[in-house]
Amino acid sequence: QVQLVESGGGLVQAGGSLRLSCTASGSIVKVVRMGWYRQAPEKQRELVAVITSVGSINYADSVKGRFAVSRDNAKSTVYLQMNSLKPEDTAVYYCNAFIFAGSSFRDYWGQGTQVTVSS
Repeated sequence: QVQLVESGGGLVQAGGSLRLSCTASGSIVKVVRMGWYRQAPEKQRELVAVITSVGSINYADSVKGRFAVSRDNAKSTVYLQMNSLKPEDTAVYYCNAFIFAGSSFRDYWGQGTQVTVSS
């Protein structure tokens, strides 16, 4: 019904930058919230950043001042600009969206994209 397609992951040196993108497609009526989670090996999945359709934003304390989330509601797309990357940012990053599609609200997840920061 809805698919999330991510791009932008990769390998970067500490202090560098990456920009992740995620686009939702399908029988979408309304994208309520889009954002990013990450999970490092043997660690619990954690919220990175979330933005609502009206522009309210929530960041994890560990990324405040370094990451910036934005969205294009018309394109059902969310971005994550990651600056001043640290090795501790290494993780699989998952796009997440809460969407009304068809006749119901549901949480949707992307396939995940690897971000690796070398020291």
